[in-house]
Amino acid sequence: MPRMETAAPVPLYSVPMPASVVQKELSLHGHRITYRTADIAERRDAPVILLVHGIAGNAGQWDQVIPRLAEQFNVVAPDLLGHGQSAKPRGDYSLGAYAVGLRDLLLALEHGSATVVGHSLGGGVAMQFAYAYPTMCERLVLVSSGGLGKEVHGLLKAVTWPGAEWVLPLLTARPVHAVASAVSRQVARTGLHAGPDVAEMLRAFGSLTDPRARKAFIHTIRAVIDVGGQRVSARDRLYLAQLIPTMVVWGRRDPIIPATHGEHAHSVMPGSRLEIFDGVGHFPQVERPDDLARVLLEFAATTEPAHLDLGGEDLTTLRRMLTGGPSPTG
Repeated sequence: MPRMETAAPVPLYSVPMPASVVQKELSLHGHRITYRTADIAERRDAPVILLVHGIAGNAGQWDQVIPRLAEQFNVVAPDLLGHGQSAKPRGDYSLGAYAVGLRDLLLALEHGSATVVGHSLGGGVAMQFAYAYPTMCERLVLVSSGGLGKEVHGLLKAVTWPGAEWVLPLLTARPVHAVASAVSRQVARTGLHAGPDVAEMLRAFGSLTDPRARKAFIHTIRAVIDVGGQRVSARDRLYLAQLIPTMVVWGRRDPIIPATHGEHAHSVMPGSRLEIFDGVGHFPQVERPDDLARVLLEFAATTEPAHLDLGGEDLTTLRRMLTGGPSPTG
């Protein structure tokens, strides 16, 4: 199993957007969608890589990865609807709706296909995208992904409890978030580190001071998690990954979703690759952006992109797999 050496934690709080990264926006179905990309001229002959963040996250979590990937790819890292600076309408925040949104974004940007990288909730969205639009998915990369097992951090399960929508505004009030941030900074000055997982969780909850973002968060999380844990699973369809080059990436010390989910997924995804980062938590793109970029580029360099044609032999293959695939794995 591939392993990497432990590195020192990154600083706890957000750094400015790198000069090599820019934010752009467009309108989809009348809603504002923002996305980040590299500050270089788009190369129409270069492949596309789509980076999908997790619950309550935003495209800024990919800022340190984007410049490296831009050496070979046209990079698109959107703020999902209801997140970041994208619109937060009343509407559908299911995995399927997010997958449709990614399809529409790629088409609006005149991209017919992409290597799709999904983190946490974004991994579930990426799997849904690959399942629904296989002809548009060249490769699939799951980073600390949801949808591969039941276990999840208790804090996320708590948001599904009845009445959580009334408690959440108190927990995300600006004074509370400011105090938590100040405490974390003081701890960091002593030479101890609360870790990037704590930092990112604080940032995520800080974004929920916006009532619209808070409602989107609650609708999103209740679509995939209940009091018993994750309730949406792709495990009975993972055998389909043999149609698309697939890689699973995880942090060994992930406190949000255990790394064992990734190891099991790899074991039942024919031809998949597995990268486990020792000493890393739930956010490899924040803790170890250079290492994550490196394995992504290596994966792309050593695999041929899938170009499925569902009008020919690929359709016959898919039909045979769907009706004769393995029994569900739970």
